[in-house]
Amino acid sequence: MVLNIALIILALVCLIVGIVGSIAPGIPGPPVSWAGLLVVSFCTWSEVSTWMLVITGVVAVVITVLDYVIPSLSTKKFGGSKWGIWGCNLGLIVSIIGLPFGPTGLLGMVFWPFIGAMIGELIKQKEMAPALKAAFGAFLGFVAGTLLKLVYCIALLVIAIAAFF
Repeated sequence: MVLNIALIILALVCLIVGIVGSIAPGIPGPPVSWAGLLVVSFCTWSEVSTWMLVITGVVAVVITVLDYVIPSLSTKKFGGSKWGIWGCNLGLIVSIIGLPFGPTGLLGMVFWPFIGAMIGELIKQKEMAPALKAAFGAFLGFVAGTLLKLVYCIALLVIAIAAFF
């Protein structure tokens, strides 16, 4: 009984940290939330199956990868050239590394891909309007990735709660 209570507390901490991590930089939200679901599966009265863990684990990996790919795809969708896409990717790398020059944290995760895509397009096309359009695509890609992670992490919380009833 005490072990189950400890597992429930650990699982809830992982699930809540995962939800926070889906928005905040530096915390891989989907994998942390999935770890919470994994912990739930060790409780004696849990109804989480192995298949549920495998499927949600694969989805966590896919969403984590997509989170880094979606801004580039969105940049391309909004008319960005290879220069804009590379700029967006370099901006993502700068935001992950957290270089000390400029905004960091959540603002940096939005700022650097946007700036990178815009600079890449300005180098290529030398016009502000297409550069801003491509940069806006990078921003929308970031928002889409964040929403995807948030929905996934909340869904895992719901699955974990349902496993006890």
